Amino acid sequence: MSGSGAHWLVLAAALLVSGCGAIRTSAVKSVANTLSAGGTTFTSHSDPELIEGALPFALTLYESLLDSIPTHEPLLTATCAAYTQYAFAFVQVHAEEKQFDDYERSRQYKQRALNLSLRGRDYCWRGLEVRFGNLAAKLKRDPAAAVAAAKQAQVPLLYWSAASLGAAISLGGLDHPELVIDWPVVRALGERARALDDRWGNGALHELLMTVESQGEAMGGSEERARQHFARAVQIQKGRSPGPYLGLALGLSSRPEAVPVVVSIQQAGSARRARDAAHAACACDRRAAGHLRALAHARPASVNSRRDQEKDDRPY
Repeated sequence: MSGSGAHWLVLAAALLVSGCGAIRTSAVKSVANTLSAGGTTFTSHSDPELIEGALPFALTLYESLLDSIPTHEPLLTATCAAYTQYAFAFVQVHAEEKQFDDYERSRQYKQRALNLSLRGRDYCWRGLEVRFGNLAAKLKRDPAAAVAAAKQAQVPLLYWSAASLGAAISLGGLDHPELVIDWPVVRALGERARALDDRWGNGALHELLMTVESQGEAMGGSEERARQHFARAVQIQKGRSPGPYLGLALGLSSRPEAVPVVVSIQQAGSARRARDAAHAACACDRRAAGHLRALAHARPASVNSRRDQEKDDRPY
């Protein structure tokens, strides 16, 4: 966080305590705007344990500000995003780490991740209500029609609404059919966001929709569409991110023999090595292997330059 951002946080804390009417509200909105603008402080930090310890404070700060400005749409979106990322990047990871050694502890982490994802979803839902009014009921009836009026400025809200709900559905599973029934809403939110800004989040929308389409025909998915989103994500990212490769392996290679795919990609130190690992390990899914190889070789000429190849080897 920049020096000016820290200055505003100190000022806001003082005003939240003292209370100064219109001045207080103006200061809170200024801080909310700063925080909602985002940045890479959390995602680019080299010490994930530090970020894991700091995020709960950030979450409570966001919520304190929302007590004063409950209809601030950008801050509602940012709060939703922060909860969703914290649940996935830290709490759910602990659940997966413990699942074979300490099942009960893993179950507790998973339940906590679900609760955090639902809390994030609720903030996004509030943002949708602020923007569109009574949208929750409309999403139940006709998800695609409900979000048809969304504009490009609402793409972050649409994405995080889909991501938070999708995370909750994934974590809740069949134990929470009241969540599973909303799966078409995830698709509708993601598709509308993609239609408005195909490149938003450096391919994040296509990675989201790749996951949606990887759920099988029973959930309305399509392997063909999943591979199309995979191809577009790789194209947008110029092949430098391992995310699409890992997502495809996780989404379409669900058999036990697919484990080497995921492990190899996770252990790769760069996007290029992730591709190589996916190619080598995808013997369990020959169609995926062929598709990945084709995409790896069908890269723009500029990406094949020495400079871009060096960038491609950056640790992520």
